[in-house]
Amino acid sequence: MSNPPAFRRSEPDARRADLIAATARVLAREGTGGASVRAIAVEAGVSPGLVGHYFAGIDALIAATYAHVEHTVSEALDAAVAAAGPDPRARLDAFVTASFSPPIASGELLATWTAFWSLVRSRDDIARQHDEQYAAFRARLEALLAECGLPAARLRHAAIAITALVDGLWLELCLSPEAFSADEADAIARSVLDALISTGRSAG
Repeated sequence: MSNPPAFRRSEPDARRADLIAATARVLAREGTGGASVRAIAVEAGVSPGLVGHYFAGIDALIAATYAHVEHTVSEALDAAVAAAGPDPRARLDAFVTASFSPPIASGELLATWTAFWSLVRSRDDIARQHDEQYAAFRARLEALLAECGLPAARLRHAAIAITALVDGLWLELCLSPEAFSADEADAIARSVLDALISTGRSAG
């Protein structure tokens, strides 16, 4: 008896994924000003009509791409935490420093995010996605800090401070990778975590 065929994504799902990937590349290369249905169709090697078959215009396609990119980052963070094992501090370190390694530490990803950020002030749906993404990141960070013994009263401010630190290091690492290394970014982030956790516990 022959083996059953391996599972494959349905053609519509595969086509949608291809269009989202093409949109991310166009946004990274051209910004929002160059992201048109025609440009994305050319990038994906399909007709503009086919883009319209899967997405109700460029706004819907960009929103779907934002969701996909955010999901990719979340998956990378989750994988880093899972690989760190059960130790709470190792899990926290892994979550914080995963941003300094691929696929998150990427010049192309930065360019794509920059295109999304340019829309936050002009599109309510993108602003909402941005707020939800930031809130989810901070909530996960607060939970990991709580596992490390940080008092509840200090979780919010600590998570905001760490998020700002990670964002700043990530941004410079992507913009100027020769300025400092991922290892240096890791060391800086871990030293700040040490200080926050130590201070938080003693002041608890």
